Amino acid sequence: MTDIIRIANCSGFYGDKLSAALEMVEGGPIDVLTGDYLAELTMSILYSQKLKNEDTGYVGTFLKQVRQVIAPCLEKNIKIVSNAGGLNPKAMAEAVKAIAKELGLKAKVAYIEGDDLIPRLDELAQANEPLANIDTGEALSSSTDQPVTANAYLGAWGIKEALDQGADIVICPRVTDAAVVIGPAAWKYNWQRTDYDALAGALAAGHIIECGCQATGGNYSFFQEVPCFENMGYPIAEIEEDGSFTITKHPGTGGLVSEGTVKAQLLYEISSPAYLNPDVIGHFDTLSIEETGQDRVRVTGCRGSTPPPSHKVCVNTAGGYRNGMEILLTGLDVEEKAKVFTNVLFNSVGGRDKFDSVTEQIVRSDKENPATNEEAFATLRLTAKSKDPKLVGRLFSAKVIELALATFPGFTARDGAGSGGPFIVHWPALVDSKFITEKMYLGGKVTEITPTSQLDFEDIYYQKIPAKIPPAPTGETTTIPFGRLYGTRSGDKGGNANLGIWAKTDEAYGFLYEFLTVKKLKELLPDTAEFGIDRYELPNINSLNFFIHGILEQGVSSSTRIDTQAKTLGEYIRAKHIEVPKVLVGK
Repeated sequence: MTDIIRIANCSGFYGDKLSAALEMVEGGPIDVLTGDYLAELTMSILYSQKLKNEDTGYVGTFLKQVRQVIAPCLEKNIKIVSNAGGLNPKAMAEAVKAIAKELGLKAKVAYIEGDDLIPRLDELAQANEPLANIDTGEALSSSTDQPVTANAYLGAWGIKEALDQGADIVICPRVTDAAVVIGPAAWKYNWQRTDYDALAGALAAGHIIECGCQATGGNYSFFQEVPCFENMGYPIAEIEEDGSFTITKHPGTGGLVSEGTVKAQLLYEISSPAYLNPDVIGHFDTLSIEETGQDRVRVTGCRGSTPPPSHKVCVNTAGGYRNGMEILLTGLDVEEKAKVFTNVLFNSVGGRDKFDSVTEQIVRSDKENPATNEEAFATLRLTAKSKDPKLVGRLFSAKVIELALATFPGFTARDGAGSGGPFIVHWPALVDSKFITEKMYLGGKVTEITPTSQLDFEDIYYQKIPAKIPPAPTGETTTIPFGRLYGTRSGDKGGNANLGIWAKTDEAYGFLYEFLTVKKLKELLPDTAEFGIDRYELPNINSLNFFIHGILEQGVSSSTRIDTQAKTLGEYIRAKHIEVPKVLVGK
């Protein structure tokens, strides 16, 4: 039996299933329990909490899970590693210690700091570190918005150090999502900083299990293949010493682990197949994926390279205030009705120019000659933003309601009038890693961790061998929905979105590779045409990945799209009809 470390993830986001932690501990053998709770938007939520109470700023629900699992974890020697510390890992560590004491248990609790750059913004500016926006190139100093959080994505070596020193529980701040997996694997096998291929494998494993049930059949394109959605199993990565790993779940749980579910999650929220991390660059276009048994998928051969010289930073700034409403437009002359309403509304509040931005969208769900009342509906979505909260406050809502009986026929609002509220602008940046020092606290001792890129190792960069692309089949064609042949997974990356697409067969990939150019993607999805799009190829797993710049504006909180996280882009393209060679149908 190959020596492995079983790392189980019980959370994919802040708000995930509360009982999952205990279920993972009791459902079968594991060595490490991890949880991923932090998204870019979550950091701003935790900031709001900390404003009200300095002793908060962490994910409070994690403490409920700790209370449930700490005793069996200590008994079974299961380590707990989580990024639930958020903006206040020290306070969370103290809260965990208090729980252990209350339960009469002895637990060694470590916590990590060094990610918070807010107190150091002046220092960084004086050192000519611009924290330039990755998407626009603008320096942070050029923004008129006040930064509220700025957290570097730390790596895995602080976690390894904590486990090396005997920690039972490691509370992390903003670390990379995969760090909570890489760290324990590095601890188990005593990997060194330059064991890049092994680290790259653990990076891929961490990326696959970080979103919980998305690796075990959740949000899966071919959902009809999932035998049961009740009691969904959460993912486990069984990692080997060379970085190879198997994705599985506890027996007797719902969901599915298949080559498709693993590919889908591997493609989630990436851009280039060279996946950057402060510990290693993982080359996702080098790995192999193979089903080895029921609910068991083995991943091998992920190559790794020297990590980049910078750390990614999640900056959130106070963007201002927004208000909006959805109005139903029914029946005939939808565009004219919308124009009449919006012109009267904005004239009554002093004109569109008074606002920082105004977004007017008509969502056409109406049908010609409708069979039901609902089939006659279209929706007008209005969003106004301003630095002045009064402009987009109760007065704006009142002006909308005042027009209920005074403009187009059939006026109906989807929801009640609100009073508006603040929104956050996401500012993705890079900082030179020389400015980053992690600090790991355990038992009154502080250990400093230097980033790998600052240790003067020889640069190693893996150059992949060009893959042979299967020839595209030819012959008589037929029209089918895109999604009858291809699976997808999409999501947000700040203000950008990724759209990963994979084929089930070599022949289908040969067609996809030739057919789905950036130009063709924009034809199929015309609402992406105005955005810059990069196409990346992963022929090793019969996949393409498209990275769509700016489609989510300045991030989830500021986006005016209905789907602010681009979760539906994949299913959108799967609904499109395309012409394909008949030989592909049914494969």
